[in-house]
Amino acid sequence: MVGRAVIQLLHSTTGFIPVYPDKRLDYRDSRIVNRVISTYSPDAVVVCAAKVGGIAANINEPADFIYDNLTIQSNFVKSAHHAGDIKMILLGSSCIYPRHCNQPMREEDFLTGAYEPTNRAYAVAKTAGIELARAYKSQHNENFYALMPPNLYGPHDNFSEQNSHVIAALMRKAMLAPEGGELVVWGSGKPMREIMHVADAASAVLHSLKHLPSDSCNPYGFLNCGTGEEVSIGELAQLVVDVSGKDLEIAFNSSKPDGMPRKVMDSSRMNALGWEPQIKLVDGLRSTWKWLTNNWESPTLSR
Repeated sequence: MVGRAVIQLLHSTTGFIPVYPDKRLDYRDSRIVNRVISTYSPDAVVVCAAKVGGIAANINEPADFIYDNLTIQSNFVKSAHHAGDIKMILLGSSCIYPRHCNQPMREEDFLTGAYEPTNRAYAVAKTAGIELARAYKSQHNENFYALMPPNLYGPHDNFSEQNSHVIAALMRKAMLAPEGGELVVWGSGKPMREIMHVADAASAVLHSLKHLPSDSCNPYGFLNCGTGEEVSIGELAQLVVDVSGKDLEIAFNSSKPDGMPRKVMDSSRMNALGWEPQIKLVDGLRSTWKWLTNNWESPTLSR
């Protein structure tokens, strides 16, 4: 989802012509990463590749989440370093912050407490990515750093039952629910989340590529890039029902985990550097629902 959005924005605003391989590449294989870097000799690398998923996937596959993400990040950092003179941006997640973090979460709150248990493996991997980029900058003066977006959604999201994030999960349930049926939400519906459209994440990447060197992130090695606005899971569910136009009753399954109780970032540092999100939540949800309904039967849709 994020990679497609970044490519689309680069193509529409800079004339960048994307190169599509014949098949999906496994960036856990260092030989593939080295071949890509040596073949295209890029000026910049944005690492969008990752293993991601919602609470269920994080709970069921912690080994995969930590190993895959550690390996992907490490392969790109090492290959870019060996190639030399490459700007590299790693994409992280607001999951890096402690479960009981000050709100809104600021870059200086990083590594000040324990992770949320339901996504600890993923958070550890993304933390390692930040530290790896920062270490290569410190030791080798590499122009490497990370951006931390909040929960993302939009076209080409993963709408599968096991691997979807909150918006995609809710939209999947709304799509499958019969008229007059129920939309079942995990947990109490009370946790607060910051939600951002993937096109805004892509604009943060493009702004960073054009204008922000790694020194912009001192001393933390990363920048938050979110909306600064929050909404409860229950309110999100109602918004999804509203944009679907269906008559659905919302029910909460309190036997399922809530995850982190509150998660909203302070992105004032990134804002001061010239970037602001543009897409309002309800507008983004409406356009994403339209995209989903138009592509629900597509064989390439992950559902």
